[in-house]
Amino acid sequence: MTLPSRTLGIAFSDDDRTSRLAGAVVRADGTLDGLGFETCTVGGVDATDAAIALFDRLGREDVRHVAVAGIAPAWFNLLELSRLRDAVGRPVYAVSYEESPGLEPALREAFDGEALARRLDTYRSLPPRVRVERDESNSTASDASEPLFVRAVGIDADETAAAVRGLVREGFRRSEPLRIAAIAASAHREATTER
Repeated sequence: MTLPSRTLGIAFSDDDRTSRLAGAVVRADGTLDGLGFETCTVGGVDATDAAIALFDRLGREDVRHVAVAGIAPAWFNLLELSRLRDAVGRPVYAVSYEESPGLEPALREAFDGEALARRLDTYRSLPPRVRVERDESNSTASDASEPLFVRAVGIDADETAAAVRGLVREGFRRSEPLRIAAIAASAHREATTER
């Protein structure tokens, strides 16, 4: 599979009440080609709206894929991957890095009533997680055996795996769009948090 010419990676960085989103447009060769920022509420239900607003604000018709760092940023402000895909008109996939029994137990512990019901509906609407083995030729000995996990909409599992693996640079575990977005989100939070 040919890598997408440009991927928008979206990552989140939280303070007490606000999460800063950063979107990094990264070319197939790993070059940063644009940045955008947005905010959402920690513990809220507006992460998907914020990701859509970020995409719209960037105005980058040349973006071919959208990758997000996980599905539950900003303390369980769950992303609706299908709604995000429909809004941006691009394949969307969420990447995570750890084995997990799923979020239902944690959601039940943190929420109840309507807040829990809404989050469970969103969580259950997500596509299943697919394990993606690392490209051993592009990994260090310490991370070669550590898989990635993806949930994808608008793109099949094999294409998603190839896109994610193809954008991981030697010596790193995250794909370049998500690695750069995470750095930018953290820097944005630090720069905008009142002291």
